Amino acid sequence: QVQLAESGGGLVQAGDSLSLSCAVSGRSLMLRAFAWFRQAPAKERERPGTIGWFAGSTTYADSVRGRWTISRDDAKNTLYLQMNALKPEDTGVYYCASAKLGTNDYDSWGQGTQVTVSS
Repeated sequence: QVQLAESGGGLVQAGDSLSLSCAVSGRSLMLRAFAWFRQAPAKERERPGTIGWFAGSTTYADSVRGRWTISRDDAKNTLYLQMNALKPEDTGVYYCASAKLGTNDYDSWGQGTQVTVSS
C-alpha cells in the first residue's frame, strides 16, 4: 500500500479549469498504477482516468477524454489531474487511488477533495 493525499478542489464555473494534486508516499511506486475516481451524489463512482507510475501511460473515460490530463512528477512524488472545460456534471468528490500494476484492486485511497462546478 501507499499513502495518498489530495488537494486542489474548489468551486468553479462551467468552462473553467482546475488542477488537483495527489501527494504519494510509500514503496515500490514503479510497481503500482494510480487512478482518479469521482463520486457524485446519487451516482455510481466513476473512474475518469488512470496512470502507470513507471511508464506514465494513461487511460481516460469517454466523459473526460480530450478535456482532462493525468500526469505525475517522479521527483515530487505527486500525481496531477488537470481538468479543463469543466461541466456541472463533473461535480463530485475526487479521490486518488492506487493498485498493484496490472490489477484493479485499489487498496490505497486518499481522503478526497470536493470539486463543485456551477452552471
